[in-house]
Amino acid sequence: MTTPPALQHLGVQTDATGGEIRVYSSAADGIDVLIYDTENHDHVRERVSLVKGHGDVWSAHSPHLVIGAEYTLQAWGPVTAHNSFDAEALLIDPYARGVVHRGTQWRASVVDDSFDWGQVTKPNIDLDHTVLYEAHVRGLTKMHPQLPLELRGTYAGLGHEVMTRYLTELGVTSVELLPVHQFVSEQFLLEQGAVNYWGYNTLNFFSPHSAYATKAARAEGSSAILREFKQMVKNLHAAGIEVILDVVYNHTAEEGQGGPRLSLRGLDNGAYYRQDAAGTYIDTTGCGNSVNTAHPAAAQLILDSLRYWAQECQVDGFRFDLAAELGRDAHHEFQQDHPLLVAMQNDPIIGQTKLIAEPWDVGMGGWQTGNFAPGWREWNDRYRDRIRNFWLPDIAQARNTGIAPTGVGGFAMRLAGSSNTFSDERGPIASVNFITAHDGFTLADLTTFNDKHNIGNGEDNNDGSSENRSFNHGVEGPTEDSAIAQTRRRTMRNLMGTLLLSAGIPMITAGDEHGRTQHGNNNAYCHDSPLTWVNWELQPWQEDLLATTKYLTKLRREYPALRPVRFGRFGETVPSASQVEWYNTQGENMEQEDWEDPHNRTLQYVAASTPEKEEFNRILMIIHGTEQATDVIVPSHPGVTSYEPLWFSPHPAPREIPGSLRPGETFKINGTSILLYNAL
Repeated sequence: MTTPPALQHLGVQTDATGGEIRVYSSAADGIDVLIYDTENHDHVRERVSLVKGHGDVWSAHSPHLVIGAEYTLQAWGPVTAHNSFDAEALLIDPYARGVVHRGTQWRASVVDDSFDWGQVTKPNIDLDHTVLYEAHVRGLTKMHPQLPLELRGTYAGLGHEVMTRYLTELGVTSVELLPVHQFVSEQFLLEQGAVNYWGYNTLNFFSPHSAYATKAARAEGSSAILREFKQMVKNLHAAGIEVILDVVYNHTAEEGQGGPRLSLRGLDNGAYYRQDAAGTYIDTTGCGNSVNTAHPAAAQLILDSLRYWAQECQVDGFRFDLAAELGRDAHHEFQQDHPLLVAMQNDPIIGQTKLIAEPWDVGMGGWQTGNFAPGWREWNDRYRDRIRNFWLPDIAQARNTGIAPTGVGGFAMRLAGSSNTFSDERGPIASVNFITAHDGFTLADLTTFNDKHNIGNGEDNNDGSSENRSFNHGVEGPTEDSAIAQTRRRTMRNLMGTLLLSAGIPMITAGDEHGRTQHGNNNAYCHDSPLTWVNWELQPWQEDLLATTKYLTKLRREYPALRPVRFGRFGETVPSASQVEWYNTQGENMEQEDWEDPHNRTLQYVAASTPEKEEFNRILMIIHGTEQATDVIVPSHPGVTSYEPLWFSPHPAPREIPGSLRPGETFKINGTSILLYNAL
């Protein structure tokens, strides 16, 4: 996808004589820019009419379009089914690098984008070493007792050494931040006195969300907010941590027809939003509108935004919310080779970043897990569902009926990288493995609640998923029963252990590493409160879980057999793959009946690395997915003389485990467990 020359350099470009503004609209009859006085913000200092030029781009120059200037647009045009002009509406420049809120009005702001990056560069973490950490800028830092009060809940707080040290010690390599593009709360939330906490309601694709800046930066203005964001990125990079942005290009805060006219709708509704022949929005997002990525102007807006964040702000990658919508063509059907998706990969700047798809939307044919092109990573919901099933509802059913509904086959497929979902060409590192995310139960709540408890959301508990694949272990909610509490914590370790020992790219949700709870709320998008903020005052069992998570990330770093880049092939040596052998409880190779037998919930997994850059290593992992005690004979694997214990999930915290096992030795496993050994 080649940028049409006319669509280059949109927005405001400053020079020694002021600034030029360039705005796209194929439908407008006229566009004015209103530039406000820097002292009296209510006073329009100058109104300039833009002139339509080549490629439907309107432009004008003004000596008052200087750094710090605030401005809005007014556009008017014909009344048609596809247009939504209002000559009185004050609109935001879609390419504004800063936005400010004056009373009930949003304005664009010209920013100073200069910044000294010094010698700090992007960490460029290899995909197989990547450990993602999904976090909310405000929620992660708002309650941290070691941060200065004025930095809590801010970009500066996340970039503070207290946080960079914590993230480094935790062993994550990349923070994946919930939306930081300037966003607003939906109209229905504002009417209820609530807010959009998560941020999936974008107002502008170029400016950092101002509420996450410190009070001092907000007082200084848009340029200071941008500097604070960049300083956060610089500090994280200096600590070796990447910054991935969760970006929402699939819809905007203008909502459905009849929603607010803020920017794109008032400039060229027909170009920027998907509509049918009658002008009715085609909504594949569930949010009222869908950005029309089949139109060159809309696609270019997204590409320019990505390039800006990757180059100007040094961001390392992007997680695309409802990414299937971005790949829909003019007929609103998903295409793997959609020009926008291809252009992202081929762009010399965007293509060097990590591109992660949430591979679905809510339209027809919207579930596309596994169907993005090579070079893309995808959130793997099949992994999430299978791993949850294995450790939670399957165990619940086994308690009730004496037998789990499935055996180990599906679990093993996910553990080894989901080769039934991703092609050989893409390999296991196409899969972003996750068990929890911002939406849904936390890790602790998966083990504590069978049902959602969303009454506080104001929707009579009708919002949020009812399919949680969770298990409360006998009591709904908190309990004083120590046996249930211990079993829940063991299950948390099994879930975290599976996540960090699986092939693929793991993603931890902030707070799960120490058992954060949302008290059963699985859709806390409208709560900006201690319910959603990470609580850093930890109980002893939480300290143990945190130590376990740190130890698991350490094992993942040290044992490349746990993180293959490619899928192995039977009878071949594939560089950077893991050669895998599967064994049953008798230490014998798994047969078809072993895979299909629902009674068989115990699996032995020997994986040997085929290194290109690292030393050879080999591990034995034993998965025991039943609460019944079982005798296991460790396999006699070629070249292995002993199995040295590394980590046992029944232990509340990591500890040295004495002794080792010999091939052919028998031992008993009690209760659901993961046992990891170094195969020597």
